[in-house]
Amino acid sequence: MSERGPGGFAVELPAYAGPFRLLADLILEQKVDVCDVPIAAITDRYLAHARAGEGWSLEEATWFLAVCAILLELKVARLTPRSTELDDQDLLAGSPDLAYARSIELRAFRRVAAELARRLEDESAYHARDVGPGPEHAHLYPDPLASVRAADLAAIAAELLRPPPVLDLSHVTPIRITVADAVEAVERRIQEIPGRSATFRELVADCEDRIHVVVRFLALLELYRDGRVDLVQAETFGEIEVAWRG
Repeated sequence: MSERGPGGFAVELPAYAGPFRLLADLILEQKVDVCDVPIAAITDRYLAHARAGEGWSLEEATWFLAVCAILLELKVARLTPRSTELDDQDLLAGSPDLAYARSIELRAFRRVAAELARRLEDESAYHARDVGPGPEHAHLYPDPLASVRAADLAAIAAELLRPPPVLDLSHVTPIRITVADAVEAVERRIQEIPGRSATFRELVADCEDRIHVVVRFLALLELYRDGRVDLVQAETFGEIEVAWRG
């Protein structure tokens, strides 16, 4: 199966005898059929070849593994059955009725193509007129402004120039305070309280609208994120204790 020669690992196969490197080149060039190469047997012989101290080479072993991987991929691709799609010729050969129906369709297409060619040839002498009536027929044109009155133009202008209706926003609660303003109000209010500790209810006692309470709560969350206050809530929906950290 194999022998050791001066050129490195060599193989002896029914289809080839010589260096394995040359065999790999011939397979990649499709000059030797990969299905005729027993890769498993070659691998066993190479392992026996590599166990000898003078036959071991890291570069040769690395190259051998890479080439065997490529050959295995090629061999699997050759041995795996491929799914083939039937073309029109295969379908027609297997069904006489389908072949007859296809011939009728082709005959109809030929008739239509011949009719189109005939009509194109017959109409090739006709040319479209690209000009309008002469100036002697200008008095026959209808006047587009004959039925238009000044009142009609005034009505159209009034419709176009009428200002759009004012959008009613009375149901939308206006926000007259920003989060930044609320942050300043919380800082000022909590610093006025002895001990710099208060409840959230005390911090919003001066808020007039519900939206101001919401903005004040958002400001409190901003301060907590920045590490400037501590928040403690002993129970769900309970009072929120706020302690100033600075």
